[in-house]
Amino acid sequence: MPDKKQLQQTRLSKEVLEFSRTYNQTEDKNPILVAVSGGPDSVCLFHLLYQLRNRLKIEMHVIHLDHQLRGEESRADAEFVRQLALRFKIPATIGTRDVQKYREAKRLSLEEAAREVRYEFFVETAQKIGAGAVVLGHTRDDNIETILMHLIRGTGSRGLRGLLPATDWQPKTSRLTLLRPLLNITRQETQEYCRENHLETRTDSSNTSLSFFRNRVRLELLPLMQSYNPRFDEALLRTASIANDELTFLNEIARLLWNDVARQVDNTIILHRANLLAESPAIRRQLLRIALERLFGSLKDIEIRHIEAMMGILPKPAGRKVNLPDGIVFSSEYDRFIIGPDPEILCPLPELTGETAIAIPGVTAFSGWEATAEVLSSEEYLARPQPEVLAEEEHEKNYQRFSEAFDYDKVEKPLVIRSVQAGDRFQPLGLTELKKIGRFMINAKIPKDWRNRVPIMASPGQLVWVVGWRIDDRVKITSKTKRVLLVKFDQQ
Repeated sequence: MPDKKQLQQTRLSKEVLEFSRTYNQTEDKNPILVAVSGGPDSVCLFHLLYQLRNRLKIEMHVIHLDHQLRGEESRADAEFVRQLALRFKIPATIGTRDVQKYREAKRLSLEEAAREVRYEFFVETAQKIGAGAVVLGHTRDDNIETILMHLIRGTGSRGLRGLLPATDWQPKTSRLTLLRPLLNITRQETQEYCRENHLETRTDSSNTSLSFFRNRVRLELLPLMQSYNPRFDEALLRTASIANDELTFLNEIARLLWNDVARQVDNTIILHRANLLAESPAIRRQLLRIALERLFGSLKDIEIRHIEAMMGILPKPAGRKVNLPDGIVFSSEYDRFIIGPDPEILCPLPELTGETAIAIPGVTAFSGWEATAEVLSSEEYLARPQPEVLAEEEHEKNYQRFSEAFDYDKVEKPLVIRSVQAGDRFQPLGLTELKKIGRFMINAKIPKDWRNRVPIMASPGQLVWVVGWRIDDRVKITSKTKRVLLVKFDQQ
């Protein structure tokens, strides 16, 4: 009959083997990094993988980072891991990083800074040795603590899922798979495994410090919750599992809807306003997450407050913005939402500089445009094919009409081309009163970030044409027109 040690080792080994079959992440990704801190969890994981390495068909490579936060103690941890790898003849990479300096530069909590620096070190090492995955010793206890921490911080349904067995860490230029085979194993089991197999381990003295959020959750909050419900751990993990199932379903639906709602232009994503607003709030959130994940590579810098701020402006009028990490902006326009570094990047109009007089007749080049002007008799003009006459509402939408005709004798000279200026007014075609140019642009649904790029053709006494949108009614062609000024704008 097998003894306790054999039963325990068999159970833990089966857990790792089952994990490998389920996630199929260890085979064909040689070598794999095994993160070893020196504590019981990581040493247990290291030993299990070492025992199973032939069955799993893997080559192991130990990785350890000295965060330089605990002086001699952390240096001793690094040396311990080095000796452990030597004892089992497994190659190792031992690194050091100044986490405190990184924390100050990035203005992060110490825990956040340590995690980012550690994972970036994993990515660097993986690239050097050609590894595709790093195996971490997170246990069931770690997962429970993480879920509670996320719940307290209000991270939403994604945070409620806790730690996942397999995820991707995706900095901007690379990708690394994170594997957690021990999420069904308790911390007590890893400690017993190490004792039964005579494996030395290290104790991190900072694990008892209440200055760290995770430690307060572990040492104070969890015992309190268990006093209300002795099976609180099971209840929390069950909730996390349900949240993960439901979020996975929402994600599948959102991805099926993606092409109907979104398109990507370089490093900018455009969301169709009407189609996005037609979906339920849950699907909207998921579509926003997918968009951000495509832009950032991961959601590690995106917090629930970012998502909710974006959700908050979805039903509101155009012109609102939400600032996101790394200079990315979420902006609301009339018929779409833009997520990217600069909403102006999608503007089809060149940037305007200065003021340029238009040659009549002739060709005038300026700020990426070329204006061609000619003067015709009314008979010559009428002999030419006439432009389509648009209904009022269609005229306002049409911002690709860059050729217009004017009554030459009603247009004061000289004509200039410039950008919009404060106080500009004109009388849009079809109206009888002057209108502020800003109000016209709002009504015409010209995106806010485009407005300074819209060419304005002006004479000394009035605006003649908001190029691409509307001419002034006072210079339109009538039955009394004798000479016609034709002006056509082309982008160079």
